[in-house]
Amino acid sequence: MNERIKQLAEQAGGGPSKWYTDPDVLEYFALLLMREIAMVQITHQAGMDLENKKMDDPAKELNYAVIEHFGVGK
Repeated sequence: MNERIKQLAEQAGGGPSKWYTDPDVLEYFALLLMREIAMVQITHQAGMDLENKKMDDPAKELNYAVIEHFGVGK
């Protein structure tokens, strides 16, 4: 599991074993994860210079930023 995801799981109050038994832990973990994804996207969008950087698909760029942030998909 990616280190940042582990940190979010611990912050939510548990690890993988508690996700299946404690719905509050799962819900809080999902909330933390979605907040982090949103912040990565907002930060990435703020740093994009749309006039000087040609992008075929801005949404794809944001997805890659999230993947890179969490170190998944490698």
